[in-house]
Amino acid sequence: MEDVVRPLAVAGGALLITLVAGWAADRVVREVARRRPQEVLWRLLRRCRVPLRVVLCAALLRAGYPSAELAGDHDEVVGQVLTLVLIGACAWLAIRLATAIVEAGYARYAAGQRDPARMRRVRTQVTLIRRVVTAVIGVVAVAAMLLTFPGMRTVGTSVLASAGLIGIVAGVAAQSTLGNLFAGLQIAFGDMVRIGDTVVVGGEWGTVEEITLTYIVVATWDERRITMPVSYFTGRPFENWSRGNPRMTGTVFLHLDHTAPMDLMREHLREVLMKAPEWDGRAWSLVITDTTPTTIQVRALVTAKDADDIWTLRCVVREELLAWLRREHPYALPRVNTAPAPGLDDAPDRRQAPPTSGDIGPGPGTT
Repeated sequence: MEDVVRPLAVAGGALLITLVAGWAADRVVREVARRRPQEVLWRLLRRCRVPLRVVLCAALLRAGYPSAELAGDHDEVVGQVLTLVLIGACAWLAIRLATAIVEAGYARYAAGQRDPARMRRVRTQVTLIRRVVTAVIGVVAVAAMLLTFPGMRTVGTSVLASAGLIGIVAGVAAQSTLGNLFAGLQIAFGDMVRIGDTVVVGGEWGTVEEITLTYIVVATWDERRITMPVSYFTGRPFENWSRGNPRMTGTVFLHLDHTAPMDLMREHLREVLMKAPEWDGRAWSLVITDTTPTTIQVRALVTAKDADDIWTLRCVVREELLAWLRREHPYALPRVNTAPAPGLDDAPDRRQAPPTSGDIGPGPGTT
């Protein structure tokens, strides 16, 4: 009977202490967050309550389980399992704490910053720093778990002795992975591309949605996701429409007849822009940029505050100008001439008119 009651008492006591301590810690954090609503850190720390309870419970069970005195080899096996759970829970708690501290620092910085480009840069750096910290903690936790096994301790000496050779082999085998890793750090701290930037890569236009240490996800306008290695952005040219200043200038080209009323078109373009909320009021123009024997090329230039607005504004201007020409000046639209060529009788008389007497110079023998 005692062999059953003692393990239950140890497990029940550990669970009771865990619940009470976890409730008290959560109560304190919640009260501090209520008194300091401007501090984001305390609200983020509430995410740590679950891993904190797991750590407390695992630590109490690991410390009190030997007193349960289970028969057989159960003590060693259960102790090993509890040690692994404790290491994993500590890593989980450390990751949550690091994430809360990093995100709180970014929130404090974003609250006093009004530059969108600088905010996107800091956000990208914070995201990559959080991923690096998570990876480091995970590697350390796995190494600590492996070292709890006696066999791994014996192998440790030979592993350290051959660390140089293993490093060289791993470096050659993972050359691409390491290249992407360093490229990710270069992107994060070199301000080449940031989360939220509008980019054109591989002929595709989209917005940077996620940046990791090895790849970048670009969300296209038609809701597709393009995943590209970060080394692409460090080794090839690409367009970044949001770097520095997101303002953009767009053009709309129309092919019209030579009789197109340019002055009236300029006036109508101005009216369209005045009604369009996407136009930022910086500049606009309408000029003839090229001509052919049958048509002229008209270019409308407009400006907007970002890439999304410039695309919408170009579509609006193109649609409004064409509708206005069809409605008011259909003769200005390009036409294909199918009339027969004039005959010889219909051609204008090209015979030279006879010279007048005033045009006749002095003849031979005259004085």
